Amino acid sequence: MCLQAERILPDADDPVRSLAAALKRKYGSRITDELLIPEKAGRYASLPGDLDPRLAQALRKRGLSRLYSHQSEAWEIAASERHFVVVTPTASGKTLCYNLPVLQSVLQGQSKALYLFPTKALAQDQVAELIELNKAADLGVRTFTFDGDTPGDARKAVRTRGDIVVSNPDMLHQGILPHHTKWAQFFENLRYVVIDEMHSYRGVFGSDVANVIRRLVRVCRFYGSEPQFICCSATIANPAELAAQLLGEPVEAITESGAPQGEKQLLLWNPPVINPDLGIRASNRSQSNRIARLSTRMGLKSILFAQSRLMVEVLTKYLKDVFDKDPRKPPRVAAYRGGYLPTERRSTESKLRSGSIDCVVSTSALELGVDIGALGVLVASIQPLNQYIVRNPDFFLGASPEHGRIDPNQLLILLEHVRCAAFELPFRSGESLDELLAYLQEEGVLHREAEQWHWTADSYPANSVSLRSVAEGNFVVIDTTDGGQQVIAEVDYTAAPTTLYEGAIYMI
Repeated sequence: MCLQAERILPDADDPVRSLAAALKRKYGSRITDELLIPEKAGRYASLPGDLDPRLAQALRKRGLSRLYSHQSEAWEIAASERHFVVVTPTASGKTLCYNLPVLQSVLQGQSKALYLFPTKALAQDQVAELIELNKAADLGVRTFTFDGDTPGDARKAVRTRGDIVVSNPDMLHQGILPHHTKWAQFFENLRYVVIDEMHSYRGVFGSDVANVIRRLVRVCRFYGSEPQFICCSATIANPAELAAQLLGEPVEAITESGAPQGEKQLLLWNPPVINPDLGIRASNRSQSNRIARLSTRMGLKSILFAQSRLMVEVLTKYLKDVFDKDPRKPPRVAAYRGGYLPTERRSTESKLRSGSIDCVVSTSALELGVDIGALGVLVASIQPLNQYIVRNPDFFLGASPEHGRIDPNQLLILLEHVRCAAFELPFRSGESLDELLAYLQEEGVLHREAEQWHWTADSYPANSVSLRSVAEGNFVVIDTTDGGQQVIAEVDYTAAPTTLYEGAIYMI
């Protein structure tokens, strides 16, 4: 588990330093090591001379009169129409690396852009940022979200009127590409595709996404467009290599950040031994609860990350029992995880941005791209890897970033996406897939006529191919207390047997 606290007062009266000092003074034996990252000065560049005046005005109204050096570098590469990936720290302004060229292109013509994020929270965060820029100078750029939460009656407007469509790989795979004829106007004018949080596209998920990108490029070429790809990633060892594998094209990497950084402090925390004979330690849940309570009492804003949905609910209850006992007052503690209804997730995201909530307990579903931390506390569990890290901090602090690995040509993965691509557009012989196409013809789903392979089955292949799991579909949790029928949550197919069985207690 990890707790991050935000500095809300200047150094003269700094509760973050006070919290760190209190933790070390009271629980010094539990802190195995600490890391101090010093402040770093920024490197800047002037706003581009060819920047649209309306966009320059919007930036200045948002308090931005210059760019960081990596943002300026991104602008120049974007102008050269080369694919690139930006790999800089959290809250270093990666968003502007793609928003500037995208908005410039939209303002100067009929260009469209597609933004892909792995989570809905990130997508909503991006939409909020674009809306703020749009309002600042009345740019008139139409930005819409297109995901599973988008109402059916709004989807046509997104397809026909959206300048920037914000979505996710799953929706592109199942909701956009199979219905590309409805998106013809959008694909004809698609100029940019942005892939944020690229580091999350690894393993089987990344291999699936790489094939979705192949299908996207294929559909774009059918409509006469060749979009430029802009990727952003957290630190990984091979950003250019991973991006090139995802896109199937050479990619240039921007890895030097020009953004300033404030001082940061990280504490490694090992729960105390409570039974020396058996070697049993206190739970990381109890320790995280203790730290979060102290942080909240000292007036700090904090996020408490837990590893499971159940742990989120348990910790939230513990903290609400302390800080939200009076129902007449606004809640100070909130939970965030997959399975919550869209309105609840959006509400928590909004409160985080506005600072109107003190503590959020979350799984990794909460990725808003916000640099919350002047202080981080990593609380170890009893798992062997956790114990090794807190007992060998040099390994944790000195290890190189991990590599992102994918294999888009893995036979089973590739075959499923060939099915999907054949449904979308006929294949021509000679596309290096003739063996797979012949196999699908033997299965009775393709028919070869002259030099083309046509889809002949009644099935809808994308609907049976999940990018993230082996099973499709969600179950809804309905509160039937007093005869009611209120939907309170959703649970995915694979988790339902362990959480929604008869007699189960569902915590929310």
